Amino acid sequence: MKRISAVKSFFPVLALVLLAACGCGNNANMNTGSFSVIVVSDIHFNPFYDPSLFEALNTSDPSQWAAIFQSSSIAAPSTWGEDTNYPLLAITLSSVRRNLGGSPFIIFTGDLLGHGLPQTFFQLYDPTNAAKPTAEDIAAMKAFTDKTVAFVMQQVRASVGNVPVLFAVGNADSYTGLGPDAAFLSNTAQLFYAQFLNGSVDQPTFVSTFTDGGYYLADVANTNLTVIGLNTFEFSPPNQYMSDMSTAVYAQLAWLDSALASAQARGRTVWLLMHVPPGADETTTSHSVDANGHIATATMMWNGNYQDVFLKTLAKYPGLITFILGAHTHMDEYRIISPRNVLEITPGIAPYFGNNPAFKIFTFSPASLTALDYKVLNCDLAANPPQFGSFYTFSTAYGMHGPLNDSLMMLYPELVFDRAKQALYRHHYYSGRAYSSGFSPVTDLNWPVFWGGIGNMDATSFMNAVNYY
Repeated sequence: MKRISAVKSFFPVLALVLLAACGCGNNANMNTGSFSVIVVSDIHFNPFYDPSLFEALNTSDPSQWAAIFQSSSIAAPSTWGEDTNYPLLAITLSSVRRNLGGSPFIIFTGDLLGHGLPQTFFQLYDPTNAAKPTAEDIAAMKAFTDKTVAFVMQQVRASVGNVPVLFAVGNADSYTGLGPDAAFLSNTAQLFYAQFLNGSVDQPTFVSTFTDGGYYLADVANTNLTVIGLNTFEFSPPNQYMSDMSTAVYAQLAWLDSALASAQARGRTVWLLMHVPPGADETTTSHSVDANGHIATATMMWNGNYQDVFLKTLAKYPGLITFILGAHTHMDEYRIISPRNVLEITPGIAPYFGNNPAFKIFTFSPASLTALDYKVLNCDLAANPPQFGSFYTFSTAYGMHGPLNDSLMMLYPELVFDRAKQALYRHHYYSGRAYSSGFSPVTDLNWPVFWGGIGNMDATSFMNAVNYY
């Protein structure tokens, strides 16, 4: 395999990183202190894990749900291949509470609700009409969904006190399970404002953009930081479940451009939050490798035209955005979306794709609002009993220090030649889960797919990186 040729094309990017590392970049020598922020993603709460509780839940206020769940005979947290049940949610939030420290806010990057929630509701509520639910069934499902959202948010709020939860909406956060629909956004806007944001932003402005398309802007109090939460499920390619979203997408991208321009004019620093990241769908593409590890096609996360506009928009504001977060894959990974712009993907809490539950705690420079390091806490579901504990710290594991974006860019080519670091990355990818034949492992054969997805955002460069590895 031609590993040398695959790396050559990244020397220009690497040169930029080396300039920063030698003190020539804007973020050099700014590590004058730090603060920490907990990032959690992909909870995918499943209120139906014990079907015997359904009637009690459906007829009760969300404030009573915890007691109902505690009456269940199922006391073990969810295992691999499942969404999050109440025991897993409880130990997750207990760990978040223990590790909160002085974090000024929490970040949640989407997917509060479990997979297939509407369909499971119909089966339990009215099994005779589950395939073709009535208008009454649909209204009942929406009410139950709203209560599920309220319950999870109440549990989070009880764990973090008055700390705001900045967020992005995920593809499961809806009444359809196929991305945030208008009715869901309208009906839950007040919940997101009061329970997650804790009233920390201007309410009319938030409600206006959130109900328009699931995106919003938050100026963090007493800081120079502006956080923008996007709805990037809209950027996914149209499929049999999703019609063309071009009007809504271009409206959101125009709003993003305007929001970035405003932040720049006000002298702000920006962080971007999203759920579905740009670039390749590494897992799906990895299933198509041939006997040589090559691919003839690539499955991408976003529509290529939308991704182009997004990247061009970011390029208009160099240095403005210092931190970008994504989720959706449930895995511990990252993507270099443009020179000096690295997107960090937070592992999922739900072990739905065979991953161990995990979350990250990032440390930041207060001067530059850039990430310096992160620590991962995971829950080894093979342990008895499963509990969250320290998994690894990036700087210690990889022996890399300084601004995190620079370190991650330098790590990318090293993952080809440094087999020890490659083995670490592959182990960390599933948050420590030792994969079985029932899931999609990272193997020596398909590893180039997962490596190529780090540094190549468009389909052509991604396929070239894989096939010339």
